Amino acid sequence: SPRDHDGHGSHTLSTAAGNFVPGASILGHANGTAKGGSPRARVATYKVCWPRTFRGECFDADILAAFDAAIHDSVDVLSLSLGGRPLNYFENSLDIGAFHAVRKGIIVVCSVGNSGPNNSMVTNVAPWILTVGASTLDRDFPTDVVFGNRRVTVDSMNSHFIFTDRFMSTMPAH
Repeated sequence: SPRDHDGHGSHTLSTAAGNFVPGASILGHANGTAKGGSPRARVATYKVCWPRTFRGECFDADILAAFDAAIHDSVDVLSLSLGGRPLNYFENSLDIGAFHAVRKGIIVVCSVGNSGPNNSMVTNVAPWILTVGASTLDRDFPTDVVFGNRRVTVDSMNSHFIFTDRFMSTMPAH
């Protein structure tokens, strides 16, 4: 089935090639027109994460089959939001598939992962892959946060703010 059961693929594809959406906002803030990096781009999608392995990973055969299909379809760029624990290049299906794609002249772009900000948490570091990560933006999103009977207004929510010593003691233990 081509269905995207958890929405991750659809979300990342809209970030890359989403069309213009006027009147977008985040809870009434940052009003404007939203768009992906290359609006109106022609895209091809390849589903690789079917039922996952017992460790929650995607099957290597599905990843390599998608690379083969993309090479066969003569795509120009592959953008992958996949990653996992670091492996040797010759054991990692993503690195192997990307190597073959690059040899055919296809640019391969991969996510840096979601395990930072600690050292050695970056994934997809093969030298033939263009690895990208998150950055900052020029806007603040004021948010009211309630800890018990205490209300705090912050500019942007992130785990660094929530888990500083200053607020950790006010969070209830589970």
